[in-house]
Amino acid sequence: MNLTRQVDLGLTEHSAHYRQLMVLLGARQVGKTTILRRLFPDAQYLLMDNEPVRRILERYDINAYRQIIDESQPMLILDEVHLLSDPGRAAKIIYDQIPGKQLIIAGSSAFNIKSKTTESLAGRKIDYHLYPLTFSEYLYQIGMQNSLNTRILDRILNETSDQRLYAFDLDAVLSTVLVYGTYPDMVNLPSDRKYLLNLVESVVFKDLLELKLIENQTMALAVLKLLAYQIGNLVNYTELAGRLGIDVRTVKRYIDIFEQSFLIYRLYPFATNHRDEIGKTPKIYFHDLGLRNALIGDFGDVGLRSDRGALFENFIIGEIYRINTYLDVGYRLNYWRLKQGAEIDLVLSRGEELIGVEITYTAKALGKSFLNRYPRARLKLVTSSTFY
Repeated sequence: MNLTRQVDLGLTEHSAHYRQLMVLLGARQVGKTTILRRLFPDAQYLLMDNEPVRRILERYDINAYRQIIDESQPMLILDEVHLLSDPGRAAKIIYDQIPGKQLIIAGSSAFNIKSKTTESLAGRKIDYHLYPLTFSEYLYQIGMQNSLNTRILDRILNETSDQRLYAFDLDAVLSTVLVYGTYPDMVNLPSDRKYLLNLVESVVFKDLLELKLIENQTMALAVLKLLAYQIGNLVNYTELAGRLGIDVRTVKRYIDIFEQSFLIYRLYPFATNHRDEIGKTPKIYFHDLGLRNALIGDFGDVGLRSDRGALFENFIIGEIYRINTYLDVGYRLNYWRLKQGAEIDLVLSRGEELIGVEITYTAKALGKSFLNRYPRARLKLVTSSTFY
């Protein structure tokens, strides 16, 4: 199995060109450690799960650090840094006191890391994010294609929508991905429901509880489950709070934590000050559909599911989100909706370029409202038979 990922180039180019330390962030089990060990096999590697190592780093003393840091080795990787009480302070001491040392820090809770590193590492770091596998990475790792590509984005950007023939059953692979997601372990554990159900506990709550980011696991899980039922819908914080009998501020804080922990992300509206355009309310999507389906306890066949369209929409937007991030393509991702109801699932904008993307599992006629409002835009239809 080839473990090459689309983020590889950005990470290797960083090590060759930048003095700033590299910060690799992502949820548990997305492959951060695997990538770092593969790309930088000669680096000194310190894991914060190692109690003696963590105790030394918690002293925040360069003299103590020199006891465990091999200064003859040009690169140092600190993994699971979210386990430190102040990871930014530790990284700053090493960065400032050992000139020439290339430093990489990795962690699974972006909320905790960012909250403690923003000030201490200002100007000293560049962040990189890692997510579950892209569709191309998934096909590559299961041996169905022999190279990585950005075909899903390419087919949106290009005018042609030619039908391709593949040596594998594309519909079957898509159905599997929509139900079980693309966490790297799913390559070796295909359609493993037990793994995903366990992931809800270990990914969602292990770090958040250990780091005391949430005080009520039951309520936090209830918030996340409600969001899982509402992928692709407008988020009404007041309604969520009312259904759960909790404060709106608590709902917003939990959603912030889930987003900073790379479980969900918000898509905000595209608007140009027209009064009939929705301008503030976000939509919520999940970074992994397997985790989402585990939350609601539904691993049913895609062809029989009432949420099939929402799953496919989440999948396509997630793919564009990852490719845009990994390759630094530079598009802004939004949705567009009029208060009267007309909408476009995804709007890609970059400079003067504007593309509206309608995402639907089966083909349908494209509405004209977006083009009437933005004549310079291009409109693209993406379906389960034309996406790849």
